[in-house]
Amino acid sequence: MSDHDSARQREFDALLRTRRVWDLPELPAFDPDTAPGEPLPLFHRWFADAVAAGQPEPHTTTLATVDDRGRPDARTLMLHGADERGWHFASHATSAKGRQLAARPQAALHFYWPALARQIRLRGTVTAGSSAEGQADLHARSTGALAAALTGRQSEVLGSRSELARASQAAWDRAAAEPGAPVPGWTLYVLRPEEAEFFQGDERRRHVRLRYRRSDEGTGDWLRELLWP
Repeated sequence: MSDHDSARQREFDALLRTRRVWDLPELPAFDPDTAPGEPLPLFHRWFADAVAAGQPEPHTTTLATVDDRGRPDARTLMLHGADERGWHFASHATSAKGRQLAARPQAALHFYWPALARQIRLRGTVTAGSSAEGQADLHARSTGALAAALTGRQSEVLGSRSELARASQAAWDRAAAEPGAPVPGWTLYVLRPEEAEFFQGDERRRHVRLRYRRSDEGTGDWLRELLWP
């Protein structure tokens, strides 16, 4: 390593190690004894708290999948819903995530809301909705979302930025003129969690971790347990 590279490394290390975690006046309290018996109502409550706290883009989540060689993959995307069926997101079936989910439908979602020192982790099985569900979800969103979906070819190798510019402009023009334009392969996915963990950070590192886990008896009931930080 050259002297210049060593200096840059030291600069990075110093910058990294001086960052504070949860630099907030006060962290919210979380009493797990008051939590509901299943994770969905608590997710709704915490999401509303994140919005009220000014957390930027609280509806973004990291989706983790595994490819056909067993290699993990992750990316940030938008949450499209959370209801009794599960947590909803969407993509092209031909995208990397779409192909991975078709081969191995187990996945995880992770939400991080530093404005409240909170995290939520979900693990479970993903199912694909019908074509009609996917189209209805897409057409309920913005013109930009439709244009991006119409552009397509997600994760394919791009020859040049000008090629993308032409395809994107054509997609924007069509989305504006035809707001109900169909996008074949656009899919609404639903993750049905087998586990859901709610993490509340604590200044003294006595973090509260509440895990919901479906009963092994197949009843659909949830078990609740605390985890060591």
